[in-house]
Amino acid sequence: MVEFFTETTLGMGLLILLQSLLLVVPLLVALAFLMYADRKIWAAVQMRRGPNIVGAFGLLQSFADFIKYIVKEIVVPAGADRPVFFLAPIVSLTMALIAWAVIPFNDSWVLTNLNVAILYVFAVSSLEVYGVIMGGWASNSKYPFLGSLRSAAQMISYEVSIGLIIISVIISTGSMNFTDIVHAQDGNWGLFNWYWLPHLPMLFLFFISALAETNRPPFDLPEAEAELVAGYQVEYSSTPFLLFMIGELVAVVLMCALVSLLFFGGWLSPIPGLPDGILWFIAKMGFVFFMFSMVKAITPRYRYDQLMRLGWKVFLPFSLFWVVFVAFMARYEVLGGFWARWAIGG
Repeated sequence: MVEFFTETTLGMGLLILLQSLLLVVPLLVALAFLMYADRKIWAAVQMRRGPNIVGAFGLLQSFADFIKYIVKEIVVPAGADRPVFFLAPIVSLTMALIAWAVIPFNDSWVLTNLNVAILYVFAVSSLEVYGVIMGGWASNSKYPFLGSLRSAAQMISYEVSIGLIIISVIISTGSMNFTDIVHAQDGNWGLFNWYWLPHLPMLFLFFISALAETNRPPFDLPEAEAELVAGYQVEYSSTPFLLFMIGELVAVVLMCALVSLLFFGGWLSPIPGLPDGILWFIAKMGFVFFMFSMVKAITPRYRYDQLMRLGWKVFLPFSLFWVVFVAFMARYEVLGGFWARWAIGG
């Protein structure tokens, strides 16, 4: 039986399929509860109840919404490019999901342990914008088209700063493998060994850039209701709209995972002596998602010119300066290798 899964093409294909399902199914189920948590946090800030009817404490509200989207009629605009119109949400969701193939949940819990995992995630996340552009163009309407143009400009702008921030982490670690990055943050000082401390300014820049990259408030300009009536999604209904929504939420959770891996030690315990494990990683992702939700609840939306100015005139110069700074500090091993974990056996 073991030889079937390791030596035959069919067996290896089935093994990869089973491993993928083991990753994707729990992720999609978790999304339902994360969406519920997002709505409850927003409701608590506004001093209202939020979802509380379907299921105990409203826990099944997200599943009821999913069923509602699936059974509704799919409406396609008369002038739409039908193949591209239906392909757009599929591309958006697929690009968001396949990035999880290289995300490690523990030392050995990873679908594909690539040496260039960061490069893979960065490349795949860059392709997510194509789903939005396709959806906006294929709808044959000015509001979706304007929303897709905004999204393209916004995602490209903040991908530059995200890339430079990741480069600074790579310089400190000497590797583009997520497992190596987590191991480089291991030490006797617990959470004070994690990269949030040596790269503290970049933690805030990465968090804000992640909001812009995933079209989350206050940077949800591509789908702004006030001027674009929901933007690139306005002509979508039923299941295609659901795929767009799930793809966007998967991208948000991916950013939570990246923040946890790059700055908060992944599955490492914050207190020396306590065992490491996947529960720490999930807890850190939950904390970052809570911060995403709080920003959505308490921050007013930016104007588009403010969004572009922040990305190009503030984040880009600062992140570029940080790359040079970290390269200098790592090269000369300042503070005993505080920024050079590769030099101290990380």
